[in-house]
Amino acid sequence: MREWLVLASENAIVLIDALALIVIVAGSVEAFAKALYVAVFPSSAMQSRDIWLRFGRWLVAALTFQLAADVIETAITTDWDAIGRLGAIAVIRTFLNYFLEKDLREVYGERQDRETGSERT
Repeated sequence: MREWLVLASENAIVLIDALALIVIVAGSVEAFAKALYVAVFPSSAMQSRDIWLRFGRWLVAALTFQLAADVIETAITTDWDAIGRLGAIAVIRTFLNYFLEKDLREVYGERQDRETGSERT
């Protein structure tokens, strides 16, 4: 039974990491194409900021997938060195995710304030 769970977990980790890779590549290609367009054609600062906001959302999604794979991997890893490395990677990804989400919330809040004409406190 344990062997089956380990095999299923290993396959799930590969699949989830592949999904994270797809999200990162898709977000990077989209951000690159839109940034190139903005560089060639005149645009507002808001359009540039929207590109990076959207890219940040892609990265948050990818980090979330990677963290999920890390959680599964810690469940099947028996080597303490590997668990320590996974723990460190999970902490780094969690902090990156937290600060990206925080920046996105702040920028989104500023954007809403500008649209409604109110001021943040």
